[in-house]
Amino acid sequence: MRLFAAMAACAALVSCQQQMAQQPRYKPLAKSDYFDDAMSARQPVPGTLPQGRIELDPLYLPANSNTFPLPLTPELLARGQQRYNIFCMPCHGQIGDGNGFIPTRGFREPPTFHSDRLRNAPLGHFFDVITNGFGAMPDYASQIPARDRWAIIAYIRALQLSQNVPAARLSPEDRANLDQRPKQEPAQENAPR
Repeated sequence: MRLFAAMAACAALVSCQQQMAQQPRYKPLAKSDYFDDAMSARQPVPGTLPQGRIELDPLYLPANSNTFPLPLTPELLARGQQRYNIFCMPCHGQIGDGNGFIPTRGFREPPTFHSDRLRNAPLGHFFDVITNGFGAMPDYASQIPARDRWAIIAYIRALQLSQNVPAARLSPEDRANLDQRPKQEPAQENAPR
């Protein structure tokens, strides 16, 4: 019994050390023997942001912003399509109509990207929803880097345009192709399936 009490006391004493809480530190602008230039004040690593100042990152825009922070390139759209197919298509469907295979399994159906509300939503809204989640959609901040989130948003806008572009905005050749598309025959009731 005494041995057990002695071991418990030793374990308790060892666990009371404050090595992580009481680390060596420098007073502001104090001399340092660790660095070659003897300065303790160091420049932050390039690309780092102060804690709590994420608004300094040009990729993080407010939800009501309609600014796209990256150059729109075919490579960015291709990356957006790839990431969309991985993260978004299972729920939102291949063309963004909300008819993915996850809702067919009994989960809540997501909204279509082709509704007036989402077609007119600012780009920052999509970034905010991907980052923080919305309704039944979980947040993807830890799974999708900010650059990929913007690539997905670019692809969503391309999907929206693909389904809702006014005919007046099409080239004359594209309008002629619309007029010449084959007519679908009505399905027959006894046709083989």
